[in-house]
Amino acid sequence: MGRPMGLVLMLGILVLVGGRTEAIDTAWYDAHATFYGDMAGGETMQGACGYGDLFKQGYGFETAALSTALFNNGLTCGACFEIMCVNSPQWCKRNAGTIKITATNFCPPNYDPPVQYHWCNPPNKHFDLSMPMFLKIAEYKAGIVPVKYRRILCQKRGGVRFEMKGNPYWILVLLYNVGGAGDVTGVQVKGQNGNWVQMSRNWGQNWQTGERLAGQGLSFRVQTSDGKSIEFGDVVPSNWQFGQSFDGSRNF
Repeated sequence: MGRPMGLVLMLGILVLVGGRTEAIDTAWYDAHATFYGDMAGGETMQGACGYGDLFKQGYGFETAALSTALFNNGLTCGACFEIMCVNSPQWCKRNAGTIKITATNFCPPNYDPPVQYHWCNPPNKHFDLSMPMFLKIAEYKAGIVPVKYRRILCQKRGGVRFEMKGNPYWILVLLYNVGGAGDVTGVQVKGQNGNWVQMSRNWGQNWQTGERLAGQGLSFRVQTSDGKSIEFGDVVPSNWQFGQSFDGSRNF
């Protein structure tokens, strides 16, 4: 596949972090894209990143399930990509431009014969888009099209959000609406009566701790894959309840 006309191949987005620069690789790469679900997007809800209702949380249709080669065992959840249909005059929509999506799900491999037609198998780089997003760049009858993709910084409205789950003995926090690099790599939590505690990834962007934090106001430190870190002080009030979501008022 040739390089898309009129585009400059970028080496990365440079981010200043603690006096040094970290880069997100924004070079264009080859992949393929399909779609799943219908025009209402119902089948794209939930998913392996743990985001739940994507409409309620602001992601809408602008999402994709990633193949094993891109999903990286869930570490890529929340990352944003720009995608264009290329080198298929019959199936790429003319002058369609690009779409921008957030990684919210996993496209699992399928090793049943014929294996060569299962596009989400390693080492294939593949995006399984919502139908509305696929139809922005390609014809429905195509089914699958070659694309170019690159990482981009996520542009989100409002602050990083923290959804409280679990029980009094085990707390699970879903982080969503994360801007910047988008993919969270580290989370710490501090109750108003204690010290900073490192949380561990449970699955997707759900982070857990066994600390007894019920009844305490909570602060968080969040780090993304580009090394940038933000402290969200007193973001969760002491009267919080499981199932509630709180806006951190800041974003990357």
